Amino acid sequence: MSSSTIVKILSLVISASVIIQTTMAGDPDIPSDFIAPDGFPIDGKYFTFTGMRAFVQQSAPPSYFTYLRASKEEFAALDGLSVATIILGFRPGDVSPPHIHPRASELLFVVEGSLVVGFVDTNNKLFTQKLQTGDMFVFPKGLIHFQLNEDPKNHAISVSSLGSASPGLILVPNNLFNTSATIDDRVLALSFKTNVSTIQLLKKALSTPYN
Repeated sequence: MSSSTIVKILSLVISASVIIQTTMAGDPDIPSDFIAPDGFPIDGKYFTFTGMRAFVQQSAPPSYFTYLRASKEEFAALDGLSVATIILGFRPGDVSPPHIHPRASELLFVVEGSLVVGFVDTNNKLFTQKLQTGDMFVFPKGLIHFQLNEDPKNHAISVSSLGSASPGLILVPNNLFNTSATIDDRVLALSFKTNVSTIQLLKKALSTPYN
């Protein structure tokens, strides 16, 4: 990955994190500067996350849909700080399926390539836009949204900052059709005005990863 791309990613993470934290925070205020486990030695390493290195050090675009997250589950220092970060790497034709972050708004920045993005509000209105490199788009908290790389030849990379250290993820297709205790086929068939055999085909298709 080029040095200019790495600089773009780092600068976006810093600036967007500040914007999200100050204007769209989803976590309660804490009575201290930060939260740390009792008896845990606190130095600069505690506030450092190295989980994105593998992505930015790649010499070629990802050969699969890439999803890397830094939330409080992966990066304990974020607890109480109302911010998390996601990096997405899209192959040509890849989609980040309709999903919801129930506890956070999301500010997305396109680092490379182009993406078609959108969300549906509570009045069932679709807001969509084609983004180019350098563009940003905000997804309001709790609304269904998606990202698509419709370019048949070129990959795309985006970086998102979210206004919660634990934004949550509800992947709509999986949550409906591929949960550990699946919703009854008859309920889904009636809800989607189709038949049980179609629902079973969808469940079978969603039993394999998107990659």
